[in-house]
Amino acid sequence: MERKKTWLVSCVPSRACLTASLLYLLICSVRAETCPDLCTCAEDSATVTCLDSPEIELPLDVSQRTSTLILRGANISALRDGAFSANGSVLELRTLRLSWNNIQVIEAHAFRGLPRLQRLDLSHNRLTAVSVQAFCGLDELRFLWLNNTLTPRGARELPQALSTGSLRNLQTLELSGNRLKAIPIARFDNFNLSTLVLTNNSIETIGKNNVSSLNEFHGIRVYLSMNPFRCNCELEAFYYWLKNDSRCADSARVLCKLPEAKSGLPVEKLRKEDVDCVNAELEAVSYVFLGIVLALIGVVFLMVLYLNRGGIKRWLNNIREACRDQMEVYHYRYEQDSDPRLANVAV
Repeated sequence: MERKKTWLVSCVPSRACLTASLLYLLICSVRAETCPDLCTCAEDSATVTCLDSPEIELPLDVSQRTSTLILRGANISALRDGAFSANGSVLELRTLRLSWNNIQVIEAHAFRGLPRLQRLDLSHNRLTAVSVQAFCGLDELRFLWLNNTLTPRGARELPQALSTGSLRNLQTLELSGNRLKAIPIARFDNFNLSTLVLTNNSIETIGKNNVSSLNEFHGIRVYLSMNPFRCNCELEAFYYWLKNDSRCADSARVLCKLPEAKSGLPVEKLRKEDVDCVNAELEAVSYVFLGIVLALIGVVFLMVLYLNRGGIKRWLNNIREACRDQMEVYHYRYEQDSDPRLANVAV
């Protein structure tokens, strides 16, 4: 009995080692299966990184536990429906970085299967088409970066994609360097924005509607520097908002571009007269009124001339006859003074 007990005890470590070996092989095989080719995977941070690999195709076969996916330097022209959801799977992705991938089109439901995504970076691409339902399903998205990525057509389509209500939890939206001519958000109540970056665009003015929308969000921070603002009376509402509010974080660097006399001058340093629409309208009206008065005077003058054309003609003839008689007298005297014989007779 003693011998049998000793044999059983000696067999236990062998089974434990075998189990551990099997588990290790299983983990290694799972790692190999869930880490795509040409990418590196960090299990401790649940991060998959794919850099400078133009041959990569979507969707990638990554582990469902992946928290961060960084894809940069690939030649991805379009994000199709379910571009990151292989076989309809749902991923635990929290961060998705897709900058510098030459992305031109985002189709409807491109981010299907990413219900927990919180950070999406699409900067430095060339978006020419953005579907109205491009961001559908991103109910948990908090940060959206679209810097230096919109073409003129993409800039026209973006407002509709942002206004669908899919991004109601969005807190930060960055749209720097896109040559935008207006704020691409019609209603701010579709979001929970705390930061809006619109620097380095082509915004010349901000209308009353946008100012009213900004007034409804007391916690928002707006960045508007490096835009060519046209400092005339159309900027009146924005001027007073900028001067009396602190929600524009870079207000000191919001400068006038036109007219040239005010180029480089901070908008908040303008005089009230520079943006006073009432005075500008009154001045315009006064010039119009002056023109009308002068036109009426001219018409009356012409009518007087027309109605008195007969008298004016006689008056002109009388003047001409009087001038002719006077010239004949001068002519006679000149001849008399110039002839020496007539001078002797006169003596």
